Amino acid sequence: MARIVGIDLGTTNSLIATMQGPQPRVIPDPETRQTLLPSVVAYSPEGEVFTGEEAIKREPHLSVERDGAVATVGFPGGGEGAVIRSVKRYMGLDNADLAPADRNRYTFADLSGPVVRFKVGDRVLTPPEISAEILKALKKRAEAVLQEKIDQVVITVPAYFNDGQRQATKDAGLLAGLQVERLVNEPTAASLAYGLQKMASGRVAVFDFGGGTFDVSILSVKDGIFEVLATHGDTHLGGDDIDRAVVDFTFDGLPDLPRTDRHIWNTVRLLAEDAKKILSFQAGVAFELKLPGKTLELKLDRADLERLAAPFIDRTIESCRHALKDAGLQSSDIDAVVLVGGSTRMPLVRRRVQEFFGREPLCSIDPDQVVALGAAVQAGILMGTQGDMLLLDVVPLSLGIETIGGVVERLVFRNTTIPTSVSEMFTTAVDNQTHVDIHVVQGERELAKDCRSLARFKLGPLDPKPAGMPRVAVTFLIDANGILNVMAADEETGRGHMVDVKPSYGLTDEEIERMLEEAIDYGEADIAERLMITARNDAEQILAAVAKQMRDHGGLIDDQERRQIDEMAALVDQARKEDDREKLAALVEELNQLTTPFAERIMDEAIKQALEKKTVQELS
Repeated sequence: MARIVGIDLGTTNSLIATMQGPQPRVIPDPETRQTLLPSVVAYSPEGEVFTGEEAIKREPHLSVERDGAVATVGFPGGGEGAVIRSVKRYMGLDNADLAPADRNRYTFADLSGPVVRFKVGDRVLTPPEISAEILKALKKRAEAVLQEKIDQVVITVPAYFNDGQRQATKDAGLLAGLQVERLVNEPTAASLAYGLQKMASGRVAVFDFGGGTFDVSILSVKDGIFEVLATHGDTHLGGDDIDRAVVDFTFDGLPDLPRTDRHIWNTVRLLAEDAKKILSFQAGVAFELKLPGKTLELKLDRADLERLAAPFIDRTIESCRHALKDAGLQSSDIDAVVLVGGSTRMPLVRRRVQEFFGREPLCSIDPDQVVALGAAVQAGILMGTQGDMLLLDVVPLSLGIETIGGVVERLVFRNTTIPTSVSEMFTTAVDNQTHVDIHVVQGERELAKDCRSLARFKLGPLDPKPAGMPRVAVTFLIDANGILNVMAADEETGRGHMVDVKPSYGLTDEEIERMLEEAIDYGEADIAERLMITARNDAEQILAAVAKQMRDHGGLIDDQERRQIDEMAALVDQARKEDDREKLAALVEELNQLTTPFAERIMDEAIKQALEKKTVQELS
């Protein structure tokens, strides 16, 4: 059967994915390796069409207004064209559906007619025609990477899309030369990516917070069938609102900064986006902005960001209340919560969602990719590759390798259909490490010592480098006979080693059952031990990082601060030898907080050196 691919046709970004064996994979751009394609289309006066980053380059600057505008821009060679963002907002809409702000901001061909049409130079374009250009770009990407013709797709749509909006999406696919085999609701796709269709029955909340839109959906799943019970959201609420709040905060705090200079505004917006990302994993951030004759420092800490973001996140939680009420449910009735969209990376978002639903949300899959991956799973089901398989065609027990501290990192999970191939990237834990020991294990326990050892081999020599720098690709390939081929290779030198193993060799059905029962019986204790080992590993890493930075940047720290850090590091070092994980985590957090000013000075110095010869125009 011909390949069917999955497409997430998003408001801000779009992606395309396919099944590789039992696992869905996002298809990157063959040149840039970027997985996200900005949902932006530009039309030149000569009729040329640009999509994604190439379309963004045709903009003179990033508008202070919301995404979704048709902005008049200057193109190479003179003349005017149009750049259209967020066309998904207008799919299947009538002119009567347009808000007054839309009518004033955008150029439409005929507001008296029933269908929305954009006026682009001498051309009149409908939203499906514009969306088709995004689909064409994704189709071209997939064909270049997969080296085969692609003409069948599954496309995701918001659960709240009506028949007209769904038909418009199908029309866009047809215009792009694609046969739309199925439209899948985005929350259903996200649930498929997490394998929630395997639940006997349950209720799932999908919290989708993207760059320009937000919605929450409540699903019921029973025997692999999903039903949307309720959905609620705001098509004009997203991470872009938080970015603009940070920009306003920055300008308000720096009255000497000319807000009307488009280059400066653009630079501050880019810095705001970077700051938001950085503050997801550290407490504070600072940037220097060099202007003619002066240098301004832009500072933001996580508390400031969370205060600025709180009103927008409050609105998302209020939507969750509405959705639950419409579904006739309480938050305690929800069995799983799935996070979708780049804005869900913010710690505050995850914390508020967990507090509201009373359970930790699922976020192990990249929130930008989860919908596309689910679309690929649905495509695999339509192709027959994801249906029920004979027991002989699945891996009976998970396969993985031993990592630092004896913890198992699983690469192939139990019941994965075969043949299959999975690759993961690993690195070193010690400076100047020249060899890596690869220990292949089988089982469901958390620690290698409790699993079945399948093979051991050594990869090397590696070029001596600081810990974390070398990249070692480990690939598991399992053929239709269940033969496992494990290959490890140094990404830089290409040096590799390969070994063949028969994973289920010597295991009877009774032994497999026993190993599964042990995994259940010891599950709680195993997880506690794994968490303790992980906490120790984290402590060792931060101790090593702090020691290195103090050696390399000793001039940026005074004696008193050095003593305080040394004392706290000693407490962390002592705690990692004990068995109190909460105590160790608290001390590691204290050390993190204590070293934040030092880290900020290191960052300031690095930015200062990098920007010394840069102009504001170059930065923008």
